[in-house]
Amino acid sequence: MFRLAHFSDPHLGPLPDPSLWQLASKRVLGYMNWRGNRLRSMGGDYLARLLDDMDAARPDHIALTGDLVNIALPAEIAAARDWLTAVAAPERLSVVPGNHDAYVPGALKSAMQAWSDYMTGDDDAMTHTGSAHFPFLRRRGPLALVGVSTAKATAPGFASGRVGVRQTRRLTETLAGLGEAGAFRVVMIHHPPFKGATSWAKRLEDASRVRAAIKRSGAELVLHGHTHIDSRTMIEGPNGPVPVIGVPSASHAPGGRKPGARYNLFDIAKTDGGWTCHLEERGFIEIGGGIEVIDRAELVIPSR
Repeated sequence: MFRLAHFSDPHLGPLPDPSLWQLASKRVLGYMNWRGNRLRSMGGDYLARLLDDMDAARPDHIALTGDLVNIALPAEIAAARDWLTAVAAPERLSVVPGNHDAYVPGALKSAMQAWSDYMTGDDDAMTHTGSAHFPFLRRRGPLALVGVSTAKATAPGFASGRVGVRQTRRLTETLAGLGEAGAFRVVMIHHPPFKGATSWAKRLEDASRVRAAIKRSGAELVLHGHTHIDSRTMIEGPNGPVPVIGVPSASHAPGGRKPGARYNLFDIAKTDGGWTCHLEERGFIEIGGGIEVIDRAELVIPSR
């Protein structure tokens, strides 16, 4: 059995004090949102407690699907690097970026350089020294983690993402090869790729490309963040529906409009007939309460 933990959207705080020139952009809106909303809803110790619980669960690997920072200040990106180091070694933690990590032009490049150890594939042919290259591929036991980037800088009022033609082509080829090798393929992506997942301004613009890649080449599991809610759905694969699992923000306080901080554990095992995958959802439900088991489920994994 292989145990995979998944969490997302920590939106690390507190937010450093920006300079006036740093606020002369879309960042001013994000800064106002932090001060007026997220400081209250994400300013507690829920993330630290969640990570302690996750560590006690002893996962073999951890997947983090983006939005480490808020408005992508250089100080935020550097602090996130230190935080990643404290969470787990790069060999045990894989990261893909979210839209907040690419909040303004140039931010994504800085984030990918700072966090490249956590976004670097095992195959040197798929990586660039000192930076990240997508989709990246990491083999961990029976799992093949395929990291897809949807992060891009957007105009004020937008939080959309895009994969692009070249990355989609590589994704299709990578998934096909891994399928032939018999791996349990886990696609990590920030924006959800299924229809109707978000509002128009927050959508994955070319989600149909991702769905087409999975329909053609297959996958066993898709993990995403972005929506700050727990969700389970399916998208079409060549051998049956592929589970798509979303998780709430890992730092959100319970009792609000969005669910409290949560993470998911997946226990994955190979069987004669294919794969088994047990999901356990853990997190906060009530204000002042501790971490609880919120739900358990057996996911149906398409057979090849």
